[in-house]
Amino acid sequence: MTEPPDPHEPYEPDLPRTMKVKRRALRTGWTTGACAAAAAKAATAALAEQRAQEIVEIALPSGRRVAFPVDSCSYGPERAEAVVVKDAGDDPDVTDGARLTATVSWRAEPGVALDGGEGVGVVTKPGLGLELGGPAINPVPSQMIRQAVGEVVADRGVRVVISVPGGELMARKTTNRRLGILGGISILGTTGVVRPFSTASWLASVEQAVAVMAAQGETTLVLATGGRTERGAMAMLPKLPEVCFVEVGDFTGAALRQAVARDLRRVVFVGMIGKLTKLAAGVLMTHYTRSKVSTELLAEITHDMGGDLELVSAVRSANTARHAYELWEAAGVLGTCGRELCRRTAGVLERFTDGRIAAQVVLVDFTGKRMIAMYGRLGR
Repeated sequence: MTEPPDPHEPYEPDLPRTMKVKRRALRTGWTTGACAAAAAKAATAALAEQRAQEIVEIALPSGRRVAFPVDSCSYGPERAEAVVVKDAGDDPDVTDGARLTATVSWRAEPGVALDGGEGVGVVTKPGLGLELGGPAINPVPSQMIRQAVGEVVADRGVRVVISVPGGELMARKTTNRRLGILGGISILGTTGVVRPFSTASWLASVEQAVAVMAAQGETTLVLATGGRTERGAMAMLPKLPEVCFVEVGDFTGAALRQAVARDLRRVVFVGMIGKLTKLAAGVLMTHYTRSKVSTELLAEITHDMGGDLELVSAVRSANTARHAYELWEAAGVLGTCGRELCRRTAGVLERFTDGRIAAQVVLVDFTGKRMIAMYGRLGR
């Protein structure tokens, strides 16, 4: 699915290309990762050029280049600092207005040393795919920062510290503490663009996408939780037309109700372990602020699939669904337990539709590209 042309322009989120909807469009915004990368490039340029930066351009993961205004910028011979203010668009985001601050200094070793400062959380528990004791800067934002800085100083070493004044207070409104991210927010984002998933308009777009797909005579609906899983689903089902694929976000229940209303008979759900665990527990509105992963359910699956007591206990105490996934993988039961998770998820989806829809479920890895387990048979 394509990104909107500009986050400061109105945008209707990811409707199928055949759909024309007349309603108030939503304004997208920037992720903390994109803002941090822009601030880092501005500070690096100020250090290298010894002049303040007013605007800076960076590349998003899609390859698209976008420009950010620099709110403030200071510099000296050995150190520079720049601030980019986050605009979350129409998404109700606790970090809207946050001052993403990058402090850059020279270092003797080549390359970019990246760290977190005030207001950026520190990782204290496993299961997040991040180094314990390190800053909560996710892999894609980390790569964006390094790329942005490298565009300015490819041959010199710099240290980049990302900070967010007030980030510790912002983090109290998130799930960070429960996940073991202490002292601040996480620097997040996989596309650089904040899309307003949590609004009523996004819900409407999901319902409309299903309606359009059914109106074109297609009978197989493929639901994916996000862009990565959707691309993975398209690769798994290359014979299906694009209109069959719906990026459902957190609104699985709404999509299924619309599928029943349109007399569809088959749904394929493709997702990662966190979303599947919530669905298997009967939670069809899966937004992270409204529900949490049941590690008890994952422990039950571990037990039922023959896991020993030590593994069952470890899964029950897992910090996140990803942590449980990693425990399954290390114990060699990822495929077996993953298939059972898919089976239970399919059962919930079918019961939700009173058996009117047959469900196939696919668990993918965290890239969205590799199938880990499946229940049901894929095919056109």
